[in-house]
Amino acid sequence: KKDIPVANFIVHEIHCRRNIEVCCFCSESIPKSEMKNHIESEHVQVTCKCQMKIEKSLLKDHEASACPLRPAVCPYCDIQLPSNKLQDHEIYCGARTEMCGGCGHNIMVKDLKEHPRVCG
Repeated sequence: KKDIPVANFIVHEIHCRRNIEVCCFCSESIPKSEMKNHIESEHVQVTCKCQMKIEKSLLKDHEASACPLRPAVCPYCDIQLPSNKLQDHEIYCGARTEMCGGCGHNIMVKDLKEHPRVCG
């Protein structure tokens, strides 16, 4: 899969056929002696804490951006909870009220950032 000078092509091709394999999962050229290790370290199926089966090499990205159990922080109270619980928590948490020191009205937490613009 690389450009080779014409003069070296035959020798290079023999070397590659003898020593290199193409991974059936990712199509990368891997030395034959390292293929077993490559498959075990990159392509073996593992189970995430969310019970999804995924290739080991993709697990970190899944845990960081797609896993429903990845940590998420509530913007209203700063507690950390699983991502799949955040939306319900935000609805509840944002609906709590706090008294405005300026006008004395009870304001929902989700509206506190905008309240100073309309506060009497």
